[in-house]
Amino acid sequence: MGKDHIKDTNLKSEYPLRLKAFNTYMDSVKGSSENTTLSYSRDLMMFFRFLKIQRNLCDKNTHFEEINVSDIKDDFYKQVTLTEMYDFLVFSKKQLKNSSATISRKIASLRAFFSFLHRKLQVIDIDYSLDLDNPKIGKRKIKYMDLAEAQNLLDSVKSRNYTRDYCILTLFLNCGLRLAELCSIDISHIKNDTIRIIGKGDKERFVYLNESSLSAIEAYLPDRKAKLDSLSSPTEKEALFISERGNRIAKRTVQEIVEKQLRNAGISGQGLSTHKLRHTAATLLYKYGKVDILVLKEILGHENISTTQIYTHTDNDMIRNAVKVNPLNKL
Repeated sequence: MGKDHIKDTNLKSEYPLRLKAFNTYMDSVKGSSENTTLSYSRDLMMFFRFLKIQRNLCDKNTHFEEINVSDIKDDFYKQVTLTEMYDFLVFSKKQLKNSSATISRKIASLRAFFSFLHRKLQVIDIDYSLDLDNPKIGKRKIKYMDLAEAQNLLDSVKSRNYTRDYCILTLFLNCGLRLAELCSIDISHIKNDTIRIIGKGDKERFVYLNESSLSAIEAYLPDRKAKLDSLSSPTEKEALFISERGNRIAKRTVQEIVEKQLRNAGISGQGLSTHKLRHTAATLLYKYGKVDILVLKEILGHENISTTQIYTHTDNDMIRNAVKVNPLNKL
């Protein structure tokens, strides 16, 4: 079962009954984001298939992604042991080369699902996932652009949809939006100098627009209107950002726009992406705007302050300036 033999398949029609119920619970009760539910389900499907192999419940010649788990009954879950859970994590680390962060997410997936079986459905008597230990994760060093690189990116925009693409980059860099949040913005969400954002888990927050953001939106709106007016039957009249065909812009399209403009600016191939633009916005706000971490938490829509703390990293300029302000410096 090498990494090359495992494909990313996650068809809901293949889910066992309890996993379908877990999905409903995550969506309707917990209010989890679609991405979180999908990631957890993918991890659990992999775990179920791994167990079928370990327990000799399938033909050994069956490709991993083709192992049927839709027929799993409650006894299957009742027999899960702590050892099997650890075996799966070892497999993920050694065979799939998963990082510590990915292993931690898989542990979270197991805990959430088996807690659901134990506390909500009372299918299992003991929840062994509670005894799983999280791996140590080193402090992440996030990728971001410095101020000069961010300005160069905006100055280098070249596109037949210039005002739209410039506006997209401006909102990423000034508001720190997630990709899905940007794509979901409606015209009606903009009121004066604020945008109503629907974030993870459908949580609502309001983001204030600075002058650069307001100017970019103002420049884009006439072109947006002209595009919609040129179409005989536009399908999307509410979305702020629209495609060539008048549809709400797709996440993949935005990613391609960002990738193209990074190339234009000569900074492609450095691990930068739409999410790294969010990192850049947060870093610039903290470094140059002197924004308090609690305020930054609200701007970014983080649930926990610990998530925001990754942006309080230091760089050489901040260290150099800190040394200079030492009162003994002038003696």
